[in-house]
Amino acid sequence: MPHEPHLSSFVTPTLDETHPKMREKAPETRKAFFSVMRTGPFPACRTLLCGFVLLASLSACGRKSPGAHVYGPHCGICHHGGGGMPGETPPLVGRLDIIAQTPEGRTYLANVLLYGLEGPFKTQGYSYRYSMPGFASQLSDHDIAVTLNWLIDQGETKPAPHITDAEVAAARTHIGTPTSTYKLRATLDQTHPLP
Repeated sequence: MPHEPHLSSFVTPTLDETHPKMREKAPETRKAFFSVMRTGPFPACRTLLCGFVLLASLSACGRKSPGAHVYGPHCGICHHGGGGMPGETPPLVGRLDIIAQTPEGRTYLANVLLYGLEGPFKTQGYSYRYSMPGFASQLSDHDIAVTLNWLIDQGETKPAPHITDAEVAAARTHIGTPTSTYKLRATLDQTHPLP
């Protein structure tokens, strides 16, 4: 019988280069995959079984977090991936994690998503005359919390502060407007300068 090349030499580059998330998230799956490849009873059965294992492992690689899922259609259209557009739409990533470090900052962030924000401000060297709608009637407290936490987690603050559903619910009890959120921002900026 001719010598068969070890199949892991064909699979490993694909896993490592094309699907790096599988390497990061599922080392046990890779071990099982290669174990079956080496010891399975028949080459065709081994290949078929390994294909199913690989497919099942990779199916989770592209899943979005709940926060990213809510962010896309509600916030992403203007703020893009969280980086904003200089002079047009302020960046979120790298700022929200700093703002969320205090209870007042978390209340302010909840108010921005609930009631919107309108007014001029400067951040990261750019001036904004900004008007953002609120999402109080469209998003639940949980949706707002997971969206903010998804953005906060992308910042450099570790461990990242998190906003709870209860904090959003508390902010919701004080009905606001984009202008009242702007006033809250000005007050917060005096006590805890905003990035």
